[in-house]
Amino acid sequence: MRAFAEVLDCLSTTQSRTGKLALLTDYLRSAPDPDRGWALAALTDGLPLRIGFRRILSDLMAERTDPVLFKLSRDFVGDTAETVSLMWPAPESIVEPPRLGEVVDWLLNAKPSEHAAIIATILDRCNVRERWAFLKLIGGAPRVGVSARLAKTAVAQIAGLDVSAVEEVWHALKPPYAELFSWVEGRSERPDPGSVPVFRPMMLAHPVEDADWPTLDPNEFAAEWKWDGIRVQVAAKAGDVRVYSRTGDDISPAFPEIRSAFSHHDVVADGELLVVRQGTVAPFNDLQQRLNRKSVTGKMLREHPAHLRLYDLLFTRGEDIRMLSFDDRRRRLENWHASERPLLTDLSALVEFDTFSELEDLWRGAREAGIEGLMLKRRASPYLAGRPKGHWFKWKRAALTLDCVLMYAQRGSGKRSSLYSDFTFGVWRPREGSNERELVPVGKAYSGFTDAELRDLDRFIRANTTETFGPVRAVVPKLVLEIAFDAVQPSSRHKSGVAMRFPRIHRIRWDKPAEEADTLEATMALIG
Repeated sequence: MRAFAEVLDCLSTTQSRTGKLALLTDYLRSAPDPDRGWALAALTDGLPLRIGFRRILSDLMAERTDPVLFKLSRDFVGDTAETVSLMWPAPESIVEPPRLGEVVDWLLNAKPSEHAAIIATILDRCNVRERWAFLKLIGGAPRVGVSARLAKTAVAQIAGLDVSAVEEVWHALKPPYAELFSWVEGRSERPDPGSVPVFRPMMLAHPVEDADWPTLDPNEFAAEWKWDGIRVQVAAKAGDVRVYSRTGDDISPAFPEIRSAFSHHDVVADGELLVVRQGTVAPFNDLQQRLNRKSVTGKMLREHPAHLRLYDLLFTRGEDIRMLSFDDRRRRLENWHASERPLLTDLSALVEFDTFSELEDLWRGAREAGIEGLMLKRRASPYLAGRPKGHWFKWKRAALTLDCVLMYAQRGSGKRSSLYSDFTFGVWRPREGSNERELVPVGKAYSGFTDAELRDLDRFIRANTTETFGPVRAVVPKLVLEIAFDAVQPSSRHKSGVAMRFPRIHRIRWDKPAEEADTLEATMALIG
């Protein structure tokens, strides 16, 4: 537990990706099995622990400290694990903390009624840093700035492999990953995925920039629309079908109808997951109702029908065709789709053009058509893992912007737990039964600003607070934020009746009076 706590603490305070990768690689090289395997599972959201630890911790802390003091401290710190680790009574004598493998073994084999006693025993055997790491472990979200892909990259570095090699066997393995470490350390052969339809690393695109255009030849590129859903990979083999997100997360439980549509196929295909009704692509907000679910109801299947718009073909009947050119893979995709006719699918049509000027005219109409933009794919490109330069480009439509008024701010988590970094903003609308106006929230953002701007915003919020609600502060409505976003969609879940897609702070308008901010009417006019 001690080594895991040390690396987790260092990861939480290390800013650079290179630094985090070095820390992780060193830990995974030196930590024993199964400790390092359980650590890897925790960082990749694969730890098979499901514990109602917030209720348990609340009860345990009530026995050891004033509940009001604990609640106030939790609200101030903004992080339960950090609060408990600091407030938990220190052990009367120095004791050795348990090993990480022991901790997981105790909790995995315990009855739910025994969890509280085990957690208390472990906390009693740990110092502050170890307690914090343990609670992050069982909480299921360490939040130390490490993505699943970065953790897999650290495993790959042990053997000098590319991360794609690890990703191609990842879904055939289970924690604590003894087979994986045996392979990367040269003690055994590469794990055989067998009949498991594993994830294949996706090929990604670079944003096209002004400097790119003079170097591009329109004759060397194909174009297709960039649809506003989520990029997925469907892998089907021996009757088993998995739907993976672009980062390799298995999201199959949320889309049983897509799994059924591919149950008789042997294929790996790349496409865009959408909600389609009567041939029309629904707004992204409709698809969002299906995401991050362990199961879906019959009503949800009927009201939010999933559809897969296919972009590419990677494997067919066991043949790996990723090294073929895009043009050749496209022909194979068209022939396969015409022959197999999988349900709930169609092909993303290629966009015909002769010059980039022609293509720009089409691009300008993307917003009116409810499309995110265009993709440019080099016709000779093989399907390469990651984001290789010069092969694929994404030409997204320009962001929309509105001037909104800051209404509420909430403390962040992790390194931002002492700063107000999550901002709720609104626009003006007429107050019912009055000639006055009122603000109504339209979105929330926690990105788009520099560290210096965040400190300025934090000072403004503390100096202009009107009310507090735990970790949230209401502020005087006088600061205007220029918000950039991709789209506005109707939403019955929001008081304003609208929801923004990917809102982020574009500029802080210290100079602009709040009275001149935009209105709900102007916001709703942007609904596409």
